[in-house]
Amino acid sequence: MRILPAIDISEGKCVRLTQGDYGKRTVYFEDPVSVALDFQDAGLRYLHVVDLDGAKARKLVNLKVLQKIASKTHLRIDFGGGIQSLEDLTAAFDAGAAQVTLGSIAAHDPALALEWLAKFGPERLILGADAREGMISAGGWTEATTLSVYDFVKDMCAAGFKYVVSTDIARDGMLSGPAVELYKGLLKQNPGIALVASGGIRDLADLDTLAELRMDGAIVGKAIYEGHITPAALAAWKAHH
Repeated sequence: MRILPAIDISEGKCVRLTQGDYGKRTVYFEDPVSVALDFQDAGLRYLHVVDLDGAKARKLVNLKVLQKIASKTHLRIDFGGGIQSLEDLTAAFDAGAAQVTLGSIAAHDPALALEWLAKFGPERLILGADAREGMISAGGWTEATTLSVYDFVKDMCAAGFKYVVSTDIARDGMLSGPAVELYKGLLKQNPGIALVASGGIRDLADLDTLAELRMDGAIVGKAIYEGHITPAALAAWKAHH
């Protein structure tokens, strides 16, 4: 299972939200590049970067931060937040993203998302399936939909998506444990997908639980920034699994 430390960017800074609430924003570091370098120095290989301003604005806002992180580290970066056009998608790849997450656009215009999937391939695009009470949320989690997370993932994976990242928004930033039942359900329904857990991870025991489910990856955010798990401990855990 891959370990993906998270850097969420707002106004160029490294921040965390609580339950996706932009009004509950904590700034942890002024310089996201130094944070990424710390992760790399600890021995981690992957990085999850979210343009929070972009997710809200529905267009790329913090592209320069992605460029800086990609140019100054060797981390394999997956990037998301506000990708609504082919121009922005191409710009994210050109800036150094190894993979890009399609969330809102896949919910609102699945045909377009599948067009991009055909163009770039299933190894480069990730389906973002973030849910509140079982229903997909879009627009940086500010917009509720009536789309079931299970139906959404089933349809899009049947159409060709392989990688899926899913956050139970109620758990995000709460350090209350990952959404194990959600992930069990998605894996049972869609055998063979590469599912990445996001939200609620508190400690190494949570990673053990997710590894037992055969998750492809786990995104760790607030637990790092609040000092519950160190980057070195994450790297050591990975070395033994």
